Amino acid sequence: MTEFITLNQINSAVTVIRKRAKQQPKVGLILGSGLGDLADSVIAPDCVDYKDIPGWPVSTIQGHKGRLVIGELAEIPVLIMQGRAHYYEGYSISQIGFPIRVMRKLGIETLIVTNAAGAINPVFKPGDVMVITDHISLMAMGGENPLRGPNLDEFGPRFPDMSRCYSTDLINKAKSVYATNNIDFHSGIYVCLAGPSFETPADLRFLKLIGADAVGMSTVPEVIVAAHSGMQVLGFSGISNKANLDGSTITTHEEVLQAGKEIAPKLEKIIRGVLATL
Repeated sequence: MTEFITLNQINSAVTVIRKRAKQQPKVGLILGSGLGDLADSVIAPDCVDYKDIPGWPVSTIQGHKGRLVIGELAEIPVLIMQGRAHYYEGYSISQIGFPIRVMRKLGIETLIVTNAAGAINPVFKPGDVMVITDHISLMAMGGENPLRGPNLDEFGPRFPDMSRCYSTDLINKAKSVYATNNIDFHSGIYVCLAGPSFETPADLRFLKLIGADAVGMSTVPEVIVAAHSGMQVLGFSGISNKANLDGSTITTHEEVLQAGKEIAPKLEKIIRGVLATL
């Protein structure tokens, strides 16, 4: 694949998915590390492995099954990404945004993204779920923006506004679901780093200083592309570990996957509740 995504590449992927799926999905979901089990609840699913979709970045990370699941969830036709690819796996930043382009071309207007994230906010603890109200895109600030290259005018303008990446209406729906299910409500700002190394204590103290509540290695490039495409976005971070601000603990991917087992049931309740309101 070329460094920059073309309409022909997007259309080729759309053609394959439409041939394999009986339903027309209305909502797209991206499930992060350890959170993919929600896809097992989809009714009458059509499954498509990423490797069978031309141009689709294939995840190489444990906890990411690497397939699309298309069917009904809470009586809504959905397309679920059961795992995602990350920039640190060696893909170009444009490739990370490719699935979002394909979703939009398929007619999807609402995107729900989830990730596993480390807590920076001292109030957060492993197992909590944070609804994302905004993000800090250090990667894009440094030049790795998924919109870099020729603009795809069919999707959005050359210089898109990013002040409302996350839908206030969907956030309010999520808040209502939190309350209905007696789930502790957290909201905050997510910051995306390139990875794959976890943060140093000094990194985390800096991120706390600039206003981040949770940190991870995904989501923001996808949301930038979704915002450019005019999609409504709702984002959640499953808090997998406490921030190592003083260097006293060691962070591992196994810990992230283990926390996902506690986070997944909460996320499923919240996502089902939000879908029921659409």
